[in-house]
Amino acid sequence: MMNRQPMVRPTILLTDRIHPDAHARLALEANVVVLPDGLSREESDAALRTLLPGVQGLVVRRQLPDNLFDTPAPLCGVVRHGVGLDFIPVAQASARQIPVANTPAVNANAVAEYVFAAMFAMSRQLAFFDQEVRQGNWQSRQTAGAKTADLRGRTLGVIGYGAIGRRIGEIASQGFSMKVVAHTTTPSRLPADVEALSLEALFAASDFLVLACPLTPQTLGMIDRRVIAFAKPGAVLINVARGPVICEDDLACALTAGTISGAVLDVFEVQPLPVDSSLRKHPRVLLTPHLAGITQDAERAMGMLAVATMLALLRGERPDNVVNQEIYPKFKKA
Repeated sequence: MMNRQPMVRPTILLTDRIHPDAHARLALEANVVVLPDGLSREESDAALRTLLPGVQGLVVRRQLPDNLFDTPAPLCGVVRHGVGLDFIPVAQASARQIPVANTPAVNANAVAEYVFAAMFAMSRQLAFFDQEVRQGNWQSRQTAGAKTADLRGRTLGVIGYGAIGRRIGEIASQGFSMKVVAHTTTPSRLPADVEALSLEALFAASDFLVLACPLTPQTLGMIDRRVIAFAKPGAVLINVARGPVICEDDLACALTAGTISGAVLDVFEVQPLPVDSSLRKHPRVLLTPHLAGITQDAERAMGMLAVATMLALLRGERPDNVVNQEIYPKFKKA
């Protein structure tokens, strides 16, 4: 088995920049290498394969090649700067006894606050009225009563009730007196005031639909025309999960038909969003570039946890946030 004991001063590869405070902390104990900005996917993959044999740790903020770990390397660990593990071929890492960790929960509040910004933008039609004022249509305010609504008393359906889903539910119920329902694979873990529903029943009951689930074989393409057809009239859909959870063509058709009244999308089936995507020009859609979990506070918290985890792995420790704990019995004890 490959010896993964780190060098006196290990080298850590960052796929992208991290918060300056986190970078500085890591640089105290390791040589830090960052992939250059502006690389294409192909250039990034090639650079990773070239650099990997010389590093003891990898901090991930972009999609890795599925076969990256075929490249021999003295890795002590791979840390996802974020939560979603679809960026990392975890099974391949596990087969090579490489620990993989993530930074769970630290950006949950940032994502939850984004969700409420999205709900306000839609419920109060901020983009529409901004344009009206810019065009000199002050009298458009007379239509506000028909076009806008309070959050109070509305039903929020959350798909996926992990750390992010729970924080969204807390803010909704405690801050805005909304009714919260959820669709989750672990309904027994829901708070007493959150009702578990089937996906179809949740779509039928909810004024706002929030996707906060991981991308798995089970959730891939889960929100398609069949499910969308159950949507409550006037429902707004917000996606802070992963783009491929939604069939975008089906969503675009539903928006045009009015089955869904509006959507706020932070993630997409293909990223960056292709220039020919029908969503780019759709009047009922707000688009952002996968930034729901990115704030000054969340960036620092994720960076510091990623660095602390990487340093622990370099020391041979077994942090609780390692997601493939099953590899550890395979290690020979000193």
